Amino acid sequence: MKFSLRHSMALTAVVFAGFALAPTADAKTFRWANSGDVSSMDPYARQETFLLTFTANIYEGLTRRDKNLKLEPALAVKWGQTDPTHWYFDLRPDVKFSDGTPFTADDVVFSVNRANGPGSNMNGNFSTLKEIRKVNDLRVEVETTVPDPLLADKWQSIGIMSKAWCEKNNAVHAADMIKNEENYATRNAMGTGPFMLKERRAGEKTVLVQNPTWWDKPVHNLTEVIFTPVPNAATRIAALKAGDIDMTYEVPPADTENLKRDPNIKVLEGPETRIVYLGFDEERDELVESNVKGKNPFKDKRVREAMYRSIDVDAIKRTVMRGQSFPTALMVAPGINGYTKDLDKRPSLLKPEAAKKLLAEAGYPDGFEVGMDCPNDRYVNDEKICQAVVSMLAKIGVKVNLRAQTRNLFFAKILRSTSDGKPNKTSFFMLGWSPATTYDVHNVFENLIETPDIKRKKGLYNVGGYSNKKFDELTDKIEVETDKAKRDAMIHEATKIYLDDYAYIPLHQQALVWAMRKNVDLVQPADNTFPLRFVTMK
Repeated sequence: MKFSLRHSMALTAVVFAGFALAPTADAKTFRWANSGDVSSMDPYARQETFLLTFTANIYEGLTRRDKNLKLEPALAVKWGQTDPTHWYFDLRPDVKFSDGTPFTADDVVFSVNRANGPGSNMNGNFSTLKEIRKVNDLRVEVETTVPDPLLADKWQSIGIMSKAWCEKNNAVHAADMIKNEENYATRNAMGTGPFMLKERRAGEKTVLVQNPTWWDKPVHNLTEVIFTPVPNAATRIAALKAGDIDMTYEVPPADTENLKRDPNIKVLEGPETRIVYLGFDEERDELVESNVKGKNPFKDKRVREAMYRSIDVDAIKRTVMRGQSFPTALMVAPGINGYTKDLDKRPSLLKPEAAKKLLAEAGYPDGFEVGMDCPNDRYVNDEKICQAVVSMLAKIGVKVNLRAQTRNLFFAKILRSTSDGKPNKTSFFMLGWSPATTYDVHNVFENLIETPDIKRKKGLYNVGGYSNKKFDELTDKIEVETDKAKRDAMIHEATKIYLDDYAYIPLHQQALVWAMRKNVDLVQPADNTFPLRFVTMK
């Protein structure tokens, strides 16, 4: 059924009825929408771009990124190394949390230990941490187990929380979202940032207001921000065109040209640093969602190769993404330090007969059946991409049973447990990753491709458990190597290892497309973060 504008506007009136009582545009109320909600108000609940960029408006790190993604001071005014394994951070004086509590070194030590502790999904940022200690109220020292030249970059995504507030509200530890836990910090927030949480109604709306005691001079002119999750794309677009919202964070490719023709709308486009990819369970001896019993097809490289070379990423770009994607063979995008252009070449597509021959050689002459997990509100056209993959793999005899669900259910199912590191129940899955903390390939190697090891805090997002000892050794050396030529050579070698193994199926670099009313000015960083502190309304 064709979705008429009249029908869409009727839905919009229902979804956005709550905005009728909101302040007028003169009061600089900014209303925006996305396909899915923020998972939690806890900045350590999940290492996911949307959650981290939303909570970064309330909680600030020791460092932050400017409009051009360059690292700059935030809650720390100065930092550096006294020797290869010792760092210091000098903290900004006279900063207060929004409840009036002074910000001190105690809060930094507490926050780092909390982010590295039980329930947190941010543990991967602390693989080299040995100890953090308070020197005085305005200085902390950090000791690492090995030299870590990227420490300040890694920690810019760690929002600093109030030790007193967490203790008062029984939120000393993060609630483990994988176990469906909640605590006070799940639905409440209190930081030092440019905005404060006024109202949180999960699944409905989240309201922020300006923090009048923020230490920095505001560039934005917003007094109130109203965020509403709206899963239906047609409803979001109709609401934007009608002026019921001021901006939508995600524009479906099918709507881009239409919005460009609207004189009241601005569209921002650009390549994102995120790579969307498919992964296999290569860890279990038997898949949890397959008709193959007693063995795991994905442990055989021939099976992975047959599937990789049967997925036509150019067709996905053309038919699903409407040209708004950049097919890739790598797990990192151009612009990321360590991107190896000479290896960014996908092997040729296999004809179905050739792919079936590979499967037969691996012991699956009749193909096999497997479940696939995919979000339906996280990446651009995520469910449609997965549907296209299902169709392509059916041609070679691999029957894929697709389960597409909201990001909260999806991540809870596929991510590893933060308590024991064990994988959850997925066999074949879609994910996306942007190394937005360091903009370095090591972030991808350490989090997605190294062998999972919860004690070493390695491979914590390696959902499928891919493991290659040589790759692990190289990645650990890359982490501490300061000689650029040697480091680049090791990166090239490690990249070739995971490509030759068909460890993953990279699909494409996602395109960023945002749309807003003409009276809105904002910054669209390539890492898909959305800092409200750069938004102004005319």
